[in-house]
Amino acid sequence: MTSVSSYLSQYRRNAKNEILAGLTTALALVPEVVAFALLAHISPLVGIGSAFIICLITSVFGGRPGMISGAAGSVAVVIVSLVAQHGVEYLFVAVALMGLIQIAIGLLRLGKFIRLVPQPVVYGFVNGLAVIIFMAQLEQFKVRDAAGAEHWLMGTPLLLMAGLVALTMAIVYFLPRLTKAVPASLVAIVTVSALVIFGGLQTKAVGDIASIAGGLPTLHLPQVPLSWATLALVLPYSIIMALVGLTESLLTLTVVDEMTDSRGRGNQDCVAQGLANVASGLTGGMGGCAMIGQTMVNLESGGRGRLSGVVSAVALALFVVVGAPVIERLPLAALVGVMFMVVIGTFEWASLRILRRMPLTDVLVMLLVTAVTAISQNLALAVLLGVVVSALAFAWENAKRIRARHHIDAAGVKHYEIYGPLFFGSVQAFGEKFDVATDPAEVIVDFRESRVADMSALDALHKLTERYHRAGKTLHLRHLSPDCRQLLGNAGALVDVNIEDDPLYLVAGANRAY
Repeated sequence: MTSVSSYLSQYRRNAKNEILAGLTTALALVPEVVAFALLAHISPLVGIGSAFIICLITSVFGGRPGMISGAAGSVAVVIVSLVAQHGVEYLFVAVALMGLIQIAIGLLRLGKFIRLVPQPVVYGFVNGLAVIIFMAQLEQFKVRDAAGAEHWLMGTPLLLMAGLVALTMAIVYFLPRLTKAVPASLVAIVTVSALVIFGGLQTKAVGDIASIAGGLPTLHLPQVPLSWATLALVLPYSIIMALVGLTESLLTLTVVDEMTDSRGRGNQDCVAQGLANVASGLTGGMGGCAMIGQTMVNLESGGRGRLSGVVSAVALALFVVVGAPVIERLPLAALVGVMFMVVIGTFEWASLRILRRMPLTDVLVMLLVTAVTAISQNLALAVLLGVVVSALAFAWENAKRIRARHHIDAAGVKHYEIYGPLFFGSVQAFGEKFDVATDPAEVIVDFRESRVADMSALDALHKLTERYHRAGKTLHLRHLSPDCRQLLGNAGALVDVNIEDDPLYLVAGANRAY
C-alpha cells in the first residue's frame, strides 16, 4: 500500500507546472521527432506516433519521473540501412525485438552496471549530445529549391530566422528573472509564434518539414515471414538499438539524478523502455529512448513528476488528431531558439573550467567520448570506448603501485610484505620483486596489505612457487583475505601454493580475534 501511495504521489506534484512543462516539451518534441523519422526514411507520422507510445509508457512505468523519452535520433541512425535495404516492415520486427532485449536486461538487473561509467565518460557523453542537438538545429536554416536541392538561407530570410531565434533565446533567458509562474520556453514559443502568425512574417514553419495530420497508432503486426532468416536479419540491428537506447536512457537518468538530487531506478527504466519499444514495434513505430534535450526542456519548465511526461504524450496525440493546422504554423525559429538554450544548459561547461586540474587521462577520455558521440552518433560505441580506455588507464596506474618490503627474521626466514593489488597488470612487477637465487630456504609472502584479484594473479603465484620449488626452497603465503583464499580454493589443481594458516590474536577485553 505504501508503494502504491508513493507512486501516486509522483503525479500529485505541482499540477500547473507539470501540465505547462508537458505542453512545452511536446512542442519541442515535434520538429525533432519529424526530423528523426525523415532521417530514417519513414513517415513523420510514424515518428510522432512512436513518440506518443514511448513517451506515455515510459512516463507511467519508467524508473525516472521527469525524464522524457521518444523516437530518438541515436536509434534512428542505426535503422537507416535496415529500412533502405529491406523495408519498413522489418524495422517493426527489429523494434519489437529490441524491446524484448531491453526487458531482459532490466529483469536481469544489468542496468546497475551504468554505475561503472566514469565521470569523464559522462561529461563526454553529455557534451557530445549537446553538439548533436546543436548540429541538428542548423538543418532548420536550410531550404529546398524547386529541384529538391538544399541550400542555406540567405539575405532577409536568414536575418529574420536569426532574429526570431535570438528573441526566443532572450525570452527564455530573461523571463525567469522576472517570474517563474509559467515556463519561459512556453512563453517564448507562444510569443514568437504570435508575432510571426499575426504579423504575417514569412519564415519556416513546422509544416514546411512535413504534415503531422493523421490518426493515432493502432495494432499492426509486421508483414514479414516468421522464420529464422528474418530473426537473423533483424537481430544485429535489435541488439545495437537496444544497447544504444539503454546507454542514452541510463546516462540521461544519471544526469537527471544529479540535477534533481534524487535517484532513479535504472533496472525499472530498462523494463519500461523495453515495454515501450515492444508496443511501438507492434503498432508500426520506430524505436526510441530517453531524449536528453527534451528532458532538459521538461526539467527547466518545472516538470519533476510523471504527470509532465503523460501530458507530453497526450499533447502529441492531440496535435496529430485535432491540432495539426495550428502546430504546423508554428515558426521553427521559436523551437530552434528553445533547443539552442537547451544546448547551452546541457553542455557541461564545468568540464572545461576544470580541464587543467583533471588528470590527462580523464581529459583525453572526455574528448574521445565527445568526439565519437558527435561524429558517429553511436552512443553505445562512444561510452564503451570511454569505459575501456578509463579501465585500462586505471589498471596501468594500479599496476605501477605494487611494491614489496622485505626482511629476515631471527629464525632466518625471509619475509616479503606486499603492498598494492596483484592482478593482470601488476604480475610482471610482482615477479621481479623476488630474489629466488639468494633467498634462504624458507620464504613467507605477507598479503596483509594486498589482494589476489584474478586468474593472472593466481598464475603468478603458481609460477613463483615453482621457481622456489626448483631451487629447493619453500614458499608460504600469509594473511590472505577470505575472498583470496576462496579464489585460490576455486582454482583447485590449477595452482599449487603453500598457504600458511594465519595465527589468531585475541585482544583482551574486546572479544575480537585478529
